[in-house]
Amino acid sequence: MTSMQSKELRKRSFFATLAAVFWSFAGLRRLADYEKDATSFNPFYVIGAGAVGVGIFIAVLLVVVKMAVA
Repeated sequence: MTSMQSKELRKRSFFATLAAVFWSFAGLRRLADYEKDATSFNPFYVIGAGAVGVGIFIAVLLVVVKMAVA
């Protein structure tokens, strides 16, 4: 692996992490993407993206329940 590829793998943004977490929630991650993500994401970004994803999921569930009950 060249140093440029190594730097590119380390420079993953929060939004790239958020997208990966979204696809993981949906269950649509390829094994190659998972392996690349496991080595290139900042763990704090993953925790933050997971918290955002869970928050959005709970909000959607609450809206759906309110609509069903009304």
